[in-house]
Amino acid sequence: MSMYGRDPWGGPLEINAADSATDDDRSRNLNEMDRAALSRPLDETQQSWLLGPAEQKKKKKYVDLGCIIVSRKIFVWTVGSIVAAALLVGFITLIVKTVPRHHHSHAPADNYTLALHKALMFFNAQRSGKIPKHNNVSWRGSSGLSDGKGKQGSFYKDLVGGYYDAGDAIKFHFPASFAMTMLSWSVIEYSAKYEAAGELNHVKELIKWGSDYFLKTFNSSADTIDRIVAQVGSGDTSGGSTTPNDHYCWMRPEDIDYERPVTECSSCSDLAAEMAAALASASIVFKDNKAYSQKLVHGAKTLFKFAREQRGRYSASGSEAATFYNSTSYWDEFIWGGAWLYYATGNNTYLQLATMPGLAKHAGAFWGGPDYGVLSWDNKLAGAQLLLSRLRLFLSPGYPYEEILRTFHNQTSIIMCSYLPIFTKFNRTKGGMIELNHGRPQPLQYTVNAAFLATLYSDYLEAADTPGWYCGPNFYSTDVLRAFAKTQIDYILGKNPRKMSYIVGFGNHYPKHVHHRGASIPKNKIRYNCKGGWKWRDTSKPNPNTLVGAMVAGPDRHDGFHDVRTNYNYTEPTIAGNAGLVAALVALSGDKTTGIDKNTIFSAVPPMFPTPPPPPAPWKP
Repeated sequence: MSMYGRDPWGGPLEINAADSATDDDRSRNLNEMDRAALSRPLDETQQSWLLGPAEQKKKKKYVDLGCIIVSRKIFVWTVGSIVAAALLVGFITLIVKTVPRHHHSHAPADNYTLALHKALMFFNAQRSGKIPKHNNVSWRGSSGLSDGKGKQGSFYKDLVGGYYDAGDAIKFHFPASFAMTMLSWSVIEYSAKYEAAGELNHVKELIKWGSDYFLKTFNSSADTIDRIVAQVGSGDTSGGSTTPNDHYCWMRPEDIDYERPVTECSSCSDLAAEMAAALASASIVFKDNKAYSQKLVHGAKTLFKFAREQRGRYSASGSEAATFYNSTSYWDEFIWGGAWLYYATGNNTYLQLATMPGLAKHAGAFWGGPDYGVLSWDNKLAGAQLLLSRLRLFLSPGYPYEEILRTFHNQTSIIMCSYLPIFTKFNRTKGGMIELNHGRPQPLQYTVNAAFLATLYSDYLEAADTPGWYCGPNFYSTDVLRAFAKTQIDYILGKNPRKMSYIVGFGNHYPKHVHHRGASIPKNKIRYNCKGGWKWRDTSKPNPNTLVGAMVAGPDRHDGFHDVRTNYNYTEPTIAGNAGLVAALVALSGDKTTGIDKNTIFSAVPPMFPTPPPPPAPWKP
């Protein structure tokens, strides 16, 4: 019987049992086979198959590197020296990188990022309610913890949270809603820049703090409502009233012990539509958190329906709001709120509403006027027109929207022209600040909004591969718009005749007597009562607490500024003003090539298939 194996070099390997009867024969046969096999050169693998594992030999004195053979001792020394040198270089590099160095002065662009960090911190200082541990404002604590509590049968459970408006402890929902809408708009457009600055999570947290609070101010689970809360706290000191309230008293919010009334309204279209805009824009910011985003959208729809059905200005009929935040009309909020709800839902009903020519006419879109083109907490028309021009630039929905969208786009272009120094629509101070409110007090809140709109429009044009726009027969590049925005923000950061920064904590020379209760009263375990805090209001000493990032009301028309605590027209900051500042700073920050996020705002918008225009009327001879 014969056994067949495979010869690894090809052909069968045959072993006869008869030929291998004895050990001697077996040995002889194998030796002959070995000699036959080794008559051709073998590679290492083949040798291992045939010869088995090699015996341990003595350590070689040489190392074969392929092209040369070197002494093992020299080889070990050489490799060891290289490794030691590499470790030494790495160690020296580590020391150089970790030793603190004197940085060169930042380029102007970096100033915008530096100021952005501070401007956002102002919102941390304005928080009402139970303060989170990581709030990072050492002199602030929880406050307003009984706001809205204890009223039987009301449509709200409590009104704890939100933001204090300015240097007092009143929560005005109209400007607060606008502030949140502006923050959300800036995040939707410039999330990459926030990310680059390390502030994206921070700003989203600030927006959520606001939107969580707004959801408490009406029955947000219902589809239909008949009232909402307009304000918490009171500031009426007319007729020499001495009733303790948020303006008569000068107290830290944490120490307030007087009653804080809640103001409700049942016909307040401007407030409800603005709050709808705030929730709708926030729903886009939080679109990746589906449950929360849908909750915000539902609330926005409910508010907008209420705004449309129960018409009226929230500040009508002699309410306190008329004194502090009077709304001139609700038509602009209808366009603004409708546009944001369209972007949040993709529902054409909202776009049809926002582009109704009648609405635009009532809002003043077709004629000028001294305040045309000025975006503020009161009038959102300029913002709404830019927001809808965006739709035309990137999606071109065509008929039946094209005509009104083209009008909005043209009007936006005209507004941008009006901001340029070459045109005289708005005066400028000698120091270069544009007077958007015509020399009246508190100008900076309008300046920052215009700087944001100008930078954003220039980024829209860049994203649409358009190098500029026309003002009459003259063509201007997008760089001109950015230059306008930069000169205005640089003025606020200190490039002004007084060489003063109007943002607290930015630069070396900034306001030290900010009109702000919490910042002006020391946190020293002493509770100052309503009138007890007056001495801190009236002292000429600087504030004991630095209200980091607060943009004060600003200089006068002669570039003058009085750093006096009691003069709120110069030294009081507001959340609406700081929201515009944050938006402008992030738009100008970092690398210009980053640009806007073109698509996120359109996430809910369905594909556009323009409706064909109606056929012409039949021809008649």
